[in-house]
Amino acid sequence: MKKIIVRADDLGYSKGVNLGIEESVRNGIIRSIGFMTNMPESKNGYDLIKDLDVCLGQHTNICVGKPLSDPKDIPSLVDENGEFKNSKTYRSATEDFVNLDEVILEIEAQYGKFKEITGKEPAYFEGHAVASDNFFKGLEIVAQRHGLDYLGMSFTGKVPFRNEEVLMCMDSMDKEYDPIAFLKQIVEADYEDHTIPVMVCHPGYLDAYILKTSSLLEPRTLEVDMATSPEVRQWLKEHDVELITYDDLK
Repeated sequence: MKKIIVRADDLGYSKGVNLGIEESVRNGIIRSIGFMTNMPESKNGYDLIKDLDVCLGQHTNICVGKPLSDPKDIPSLVDENGEFKNSKTYRSATEDFVNLDEVILEIEAQYGKFKEITGKEPAYFEGHAVASDNFFKGLEIVAQRHGLDYLGMSFTGKVPFRNEEVLMCMDSMDKEYDPIAFLKQIVEADYEDHTIPVMVCHPGYLDAYILKTSSLLEPRTLEVDMATSPEVRQWLKEHDVELITYDDLK
C-alpha cells in the first residue's frame, strides 16, 4: 500500500481560505493543516476545523499581515506601516535581511498564540513561503527549545521528520497546474524506503483580502475541487493509496 500526506497550508489567512480548507477536510482528502496564528481570521479558522479529525501544525508566517510582536522590536521583519514585509521583498533581496534574534521573538509569539487558541502543541512546526536561512535557523531553535517536531522546507529534495524522510511536492505556481494530475503523478512515482511524499496544497476560496495580498489565486479553488472530488477518492482507493498525516510518522 502506498502512503501519502495531502496537506493544506494557510489556515487563518482569510475568510475564503478558511472556508475552502474546512470544505477540503470535512468533505475531502485533506488530513493535515498548517495554521497561521497571526492573522485576524486565525481564531475563526480554527473554530471551523477544531472538531474535525485533522493533524494541525504551526505554519509560521513572517510575510503577510501584522506580527504578534511589537513592530518596534522586530524592525528587520516589518515595513514602515508595522506590517510584515511581503514575499516579493524577500524574493528580490540580495542577502538575508532577517535578524535572527528578532525572528525568534516573533516565532515564539506565534507559537504562544497557537497554544492559546488551540490548547495544544503543534503536531509539526514549519514556516510559510520565505526562503531565509535565519528564519529557518530560528524555527529550529524554537522547536528544539520546546521539544517540537521541526519540518524543514524544500521543494527540491527530501527533509527529515522524526524517523522518516518526507518529500515535499508543490506545483501550484505552474501556469498549467492541474491538481488532480499532479496528485496522480506523485502517487505513481517510485520512492525509496522510508520516504513519504507530501502534496502541499493551499485550498481556499477567493475573497478581497486574498486577492490583494497573494499571488496564488485560481489554484486555491482548483485544489478545493481536487480535494473534494469523489472521483479522486475512488482513484486513490483503486490504487491502494493510504492517506496519512504527520501524526502517523513515528
